[in-house]
Amino acid sequence: MTSSSVVCKPSVRRVAIFGGTHGNELSGVFLVKHWQENGAEIQRTGLEVKPFLTNPRAVKKCTRYIDCDLNRVFDSDNLGRPVVEDIPYEVRRAQEINHIFGPKGSDDAYDLIFDLHNTTSNMGGTLILENSRDDFTIQMLHYIKNALAPERCPVLLIEHPSLKYATTRSVAKHPVGVEVGPQPQGVVRADILDKMRKIVKHGLDFVQLFNEGKEFPPCTIEVFKIMEKVDYPRNKNDEVIAIIHPKLQDQDWQPLNNGDPLFLTLDGEVIAYKENCTVYPTFINEAAYYEKKQAFVKTVKIKLTAKHIRSSALDQSCS
Repeated sequence: MTSSSVVCKPSVRRVAIFGGTHGNELSGVFLVKHWQENGAEIQRTGLEVKPFLTNPRAVKKCTRYIDCDLNRVFDSDNLGRPVVEDIPYEVRRAQEINHIFGPKGSDDAYDLIFDLHNTTSNMGGTLILENSRDDFTIQMLHYIKNALAPERCPVLLIEHPSLKYATTRSVAKHPVGVEVGPQPQGVVRADILDKMRKIVKHGLDFVQLFNEGKEFPPCTIEVFKIMEKVDYPRNKNDEVIAIIHPKLQDQDWQPLNNGDPLFLTLDGEVIAYKENCTVYPTFINEAAYYEKKQAFVKTVKIKLTAKHIRSSALDQSCS
């Protein structure tokens, strides 16, 4: 590999670790509070690492949010809304977070944000990628996946032309979602917390190695690209009339083929998947998504390749 094929990327100097974006997802809440008191574990040479509780009012009440979902309001309309008395709490909080860690889309924004979440679905330790062309982040996810092997660490790509998320972490130049489950809302499981902790550790290790000048040759990772959100069957009153079929329950990331059962009515009728293409469902029966009318999301497997990268802080020739 010649130096001419290396792409230089700016060093990563400011990193934030968000917990409590949803106040009842407690692994991140516990970890961030711990690191605020004793941050030695997350410090790395040459890095500013800031643990931050994003939705303290929701954390105090142990609820997902107060007025609206903080993880969906980091769009230009909400970030630019006038602050008036009746503005939703999470919109006001989003503007505060954007002021501290952004502004979103600017050179002054934080380099990297790990946003820590839990799911009630059987997703394991999932990494969420927002941009399929972000070489730095793809390289980091590749590093984390290898560090955790043979334990599985799926990557969910949420880049989609019509499904807009406007996540809390999108304030950063490189946003990374860490979604670990299964864990009930308002509960902390030691095994789930430990899995999340290891993901953050390996991510920070990668950043330190990158900043120190280590080159990362081209890599390819398998990701699950979001295609569609699937609602529960409903009646004319918009009430759910069928539940996740037992054969689909807990089968996140497993192939779903034509004829496989999806839902089961209370009368015992099986509603099957009726498409010829194989998909890989995830967020299956997620508790927080009942209000969003989402039983699961359909994904497809694709490969993403990242270029050969190194830090531009080194005075060497780069393409």
